[in-house]
Amino acid sequence: MVKLNGKTAVVALGGNAITLPDEEDTITNQFRNTRNSLNGIIELIRSGYKLALTHGNGPQVGNAILRVELARGSAPILPLGICVADTEGGMGYMIEQSLQNRLLREKVDRAVVTLITQVLVDKDDPQIANPTKFIGQFYSEQDAQNYSLQRGWHVKQDGKRGWRRVVPSPMPLGIINKETIKMLVERGTIVIAAGGGGVPAYIDEEGNYEGLDAVVDKDLASAVLAKDINAEILLILTSVDQVAKNFGKENEELISEIKLTEAQRLYDEGHFPAGSMGPKIKAAMKFIQEGGRQVIITSFANAATALKGEAGTRIVPD
Repeated sequence: MVKLNGKTAVVALGGNAITLPDEEDTITNQFRNTRNSLNGIIELIRSGYKLALTHGNGPQVGNAILRVELARGSAPILPLGICVADTEGGMGYMIEQSLQNRLLREKVDRAVVTLITQVLVDKDDPQIANPTKFIGQFYSEQDAQNYSLQRGWHVKQDGKRGWRRVVPSPMPLGIINKETIKMLVERGTIVIAAGGGGVPAYIDEEGNYEGLDAVVDKDLASAVLAKDINAEILLILTSVDQVAKNFGKENEELISEIKLTEAQRLYDEGHFPAGSMGPKIKAAMKFIQEGGRQVIITSFANAATALKGEAGTRIVPD
């Protein structure tokens, strides 16, 4: 068995780990993409890191909702929270099996397990009354308004492409399963947790957990998970090697290392758009503000070298 080095990291796999743009989203393709995303993670395992892995589920939960809609009238309607849990389990299975097989081939003795994870949210979070997270298919304005009346959906126009359903995306406050995840990670088990941001749940008036139809941002949930299991490092893997300010402009500038205060300033100035790097920087700042030592944002290929300080963007305390 690989000797553990005493360091704990949470690795957040971006959506392109499993579903590539402009590629049919078949299970065969998802398995292939999952296997291809593991190279950097294998190096972390060889280096002895104790690991928890998270992943996105945007395309997959959209497909799950579409299947529910297509089956309307023929099968029971599944609420969004159940769709999130279903995709968390199915995608966790793909990552778990792919990683198990890779470890077997390379003769690395580490256990891997997927844990369906509940994430605590506030039932009075402003997002619940004013949802803004787009999910599912595009509709004409007329169809969207009809669905709003018939099904109680909140709908909004999503750019020029049409109208879509919007759901709450409340702020994650804690990982309900944190003690179990921490125990497993501490003993060397690689835990796949908080997939797709985890299943949101709140505490009702009687002190019970209750799910709700919402989604939690995967990167923010990863930051909360990292804090709750006392990880030193949050590694966010995406499609780019480094974060940039003035992204896409003539004066674009790659960032190798940035302190928390400077990251906040650039975030406030709009350098990190909401639809791309914004949630990752927001999650990075949250983790550092709550005691994390460092966040690294880089591509899948650079995961191992980024931990050595030779690639990626590092966000650190002031």
